[in-house]
Amino acid sequence: MLSKETLFALSLFPYLGFLWFMTRSGKTPRLALIGFYVLLIFVAVTIPAGIYAQVAYQENLANVDWLHGGAEAFLTLSNILVVLGFRQAIINHKKNPPEQKSRHGE
Repeated sequence: MLSKETLFALSLFPYLGFLWFMTRSGKTPRLALIGFYVLLIFVAVTIPAGIYAQVAYQENLANVDWLHGGAEAFLTLSNILVVLGFRQAIINHKKNPPEQKSRHGE
């Protein structure tokens, strides 16, 4: 059975693929895309924070509130940016709806 650490590391590859496709499509709202990339900062902060919690406190990251809260702040920021990005896209879409094409080519 794979450890949770191994699964966490392996999950990065599908996410990088997701980011590549979302970026390449050019259709993702910019602020939302930034939010998706900020999630990588969360991952980058969580790993050393977890190691520090284990070495300094002999605890899991979830049990060291100040470290866990600091790492989770990046997850919160990521979520806020994604929501605001898509919110703005919806507002813009409602203000300027794309021209609808007729089904019969008229």
